[in-house]
Amino acid sequence: MKKQILNIVALLTIFSLALAACGTQPTATPAPAESVVSSNEVVAEGRLEPIQGTNLSFQTRGVVEAILVQAGDSVKKGDVLARLTNAGVAEAQVVIAQNAYDTLLRNESGDRARLWQAYMDAQTKRGEAEQKWDDLNVDNIEDNIEDDKATVEDRREDLQDAQDDFEKYKDLDEDNSNRKSAEDDLERAQEDLNQAIRNLEDNIRERDEVRARYDAALAVEAEAKYQYEISLDGPNADQLTLAKANLDSSQDTLSNYVLTAPFDGIVADVSVKAGEQVTVETRVISIANFDSWVIETTDITELEVVKLSVGQPVLFVPDALPDVSLKGTITEISQAFTQQGGDILYTVRIAVQEADPRLKWGMTVEVTFMEPVQQ
Repeated sequence: MKKQILNIVALLTIFSLALAACGTQPTATPAPAESVVSSNEVVAEGRLEPIQGTNLSFQTRGVVEAILVQAGDSVKKGDVLARLTNAGVAEAQVVIAQNAYDTLLRNESGDRARLWQAYMDAQTKRGEAEQKWDDLNVDNIEDNIEDDKATVEDRREDLQDAQDDFEKYKDLDEDNSNRKSAEDDLERAQEDLNQAIRNLEDNIRERDEVRARYDAALAVEAEAKYQYEISLDGPNADQLTLAKANLDSSQDTLSNYVLTAPFDGIVADVSVKAGEQVTVETRVISIANFDSWVIETTDITELEVVKLSVGQPVLFVPDALPDVSLKGTITEISQAFTQQGGDILYTVRIAVQEADPRLKWGMTVEVTFMEPVQQ
């Protein structure tokens, strides 16, 4: 009986050891299912930007006279946001240039009437000059001119003869009668030549002065006619162009001293105070339009960009809001590239379709580009 009991105990012991040995063997477990990631799915980093946003700076060095807004203010395009102390002088120049430009537009009919009267006056003066020219006996004057020219040539020959005669006696004593007679003849010959030249010039002048006055009157009439005719199309185009250029120049100068809103938006930040010295590098005011958001990626490689297309859906998660997943759509893929650490990178712009009130300008986001919807 005892042996049987011992046999039973031995069997139980062997069975227990067998069970223990089986318990130490690793149990086979099914391999976890491998997550399938589409080869077209791209993940990238990006930065959140408002649909419009900019940092404004003065375009010249100066002292801030006034800051007219504060962070959170709504502004309209063209609203004055800040001024430098010397803006008043530039504003005065704009007023002067604007008045000159407006005067040209306002006085259009009066200027046209003045130009018409100038044209009529020019016609009258041209007619008077023309009449004097017609009354002038030009043929007779030109005959006289030809005669005077011949006389001048004769007097030149007489002068040369007198000079030759004087040459014969010039070395004699000054009181010598032959020398004195030759010298007197030379002086008379010179005087006769001078008089002949004056007569010629008088006849030429009698013709040319009348003709010159006539030609001048014709030119004045032509210019007056031109000015009147171009006034029929509106204010003088040349004057208007010059006035507009002066106005634009004065406004450009003023823009150096005054900051205005470039678009409707919200003042995001004011960085300076009245009385502070600023330069062109000083950020003064930041303004943005937060009605819509866009994302610009920073690390899309050449191997990834070929998988993307405009209109492709996107999911993005702000790094500051890891539990928030929002949607977007690709609106633009840059055709240019940048090189960073040996990588060729492209910028992709994404329109945010869903927004969260906690989103802030400049937040970083993780963007997942979904596979395009198959048509």
